[in-house]
Amino acid sequence: MAIEIKIPSVGESITEAVLAEWFKSDGDTVTADEPLFVIETDKVTLEVTAPAAGVLMIITAAGETVAIGAVVGQLEAAAGTAESAEYAAAGEEDALPKEQIPLAALAPEKPAAPATPAAPPSTPSVVPGVPPSVRRLAAERGVDISLVPGTGPGGRVTKGDLILYLEGAGAAQTQPPAAAAEEVAPPPAAREAAPPPAAPAEPKADPVRREPMSPIRKRIAQRLLTAKQNTAMLTTFNEIDMGRAMDLRAQYKATFKEKHGVNLGFMSFFIKATVEALKEIPEINAAIDGDDLVYHDYCHVGIAVGGERGLVVPVIRHADQLSFAELEQAIVDFVGRIKSNRLDLTDLEGGTFTITNGGVFGSLLSTPILNMPQSGILGMHKIEKRPVVVDDQIVIRPMMYVALSYDHRIVDGREAVTFLKRIKEGVEDPQRLLLAV
Repeated sequence: MAIEIKIPSVGESITEAVLAEWFKSDGDTVTADEPLFVIETDKVTLEVTAPAAGVLMIITAAGETVAIGAVVGQLEAAAGTAESAEYAAAGEEDALPKEQIPLAALAPEKPAAPATPAAPPSTPSVVPGVPPSVRRLAAERGVDISLVPGTGPGGRVTKGDLILYLEGAGAAQTQPPAAAAEEVAPPPAAREAAPPPAAPAEPKADPVRREPMSPIRKRIAQRLLTAKQNTAMLTTFNEIDMGRAMDLRAQYKATFKEKHGVNLGFMSFFIKATVEALKEIPEINAAIDGDDLVYHDYCHVGIAVGGERGLVVPVIRHADQLSFAELEQAIVDFVGRIKSNRLDLTDLEGGTFTITNGGVFGSLLSTPILNMPQSGILGMHKIEKRPVVVDDQIVIRPMMYVALSYDHRIVDGREAVTFLKRIKEGVEDPQRLLLAV
């Protein structure tokens, strides 16, 4: 009995998806819960597993757009699969009893048909006006008289022309390779009749590849354009001395990992500093809805993660109520689910503020674009040792540039600068985050 493989529902607002890739081929044997294919929607990428064991029969090829609930394949019962595999490995003659071998395979081979005799060589072309003695000599030497340049009256071929042609051909055959490459100069009449040199071939066009945009890439492009066109976006910058946070992380890194099972990263420091700043500047945690301002009395912080198929922003809900360890665990869980294409649509919804870390890719400075309908996004960057002035002394410190892009329709410059300053104070003095001061 065949089991249907359908495109699963990934959210009420999504009606179709792209079958991006099959992990198995038609006719492969699969086990239950083994990954079969990946689907892409405009919001999420999802890996679909086999509902049961069996032999896969693919109905819809990769790259096709299919409706939610559509049947894209079937699983035939796995009984006899091993027997069939042995059957195929043995070969047709070994697998079938002799009585079942087709008669055509037992029939003697037919003798090969006699080869068709080659067509006789064509006779030399007859050129009018050539003396009989010249034609006779050309026939004896096997020369096509039409190939011999003529210098006689009216361009006729003389005996001297033929002898000169034969001497030139003989010299070309008897010369060594280096000398054979030198051409024998034709008579003056031949030089005049020589065709003009061929025009150089046009250079080939540079190769290009054309691929359709994935649904996620289309969605990203649409949202970025919407943010640029429909908001009064502005960016303010600051820099943070990461020295104390790095020292604290190095001091407790091993103990933290042993106790909580996850590494202590810098993202949890920035999330903690962000939620404290959002409490002080609630406009950055708000959104515009028509003519109203919607203030959120909770902090759902989105963390931008670059996956193989595009950028996604999973949301850590109630980040203001989580500890350092719970924040780090949430990030690790999201990254693992993104890599295995098991992120749910609900994981991407409801964010009130976003943090993106271009520093992991080496970015020194950037202006992040708002994640609509949010009114603020924080950009982190790489940590770089730079000379700075501390207590009137020039010292080398590990510094990070940070950027806050905000919607100027909601947030004024004073609030934006204050917000970024609070984050700077929290990360530079991590004890403030623990004491919430």
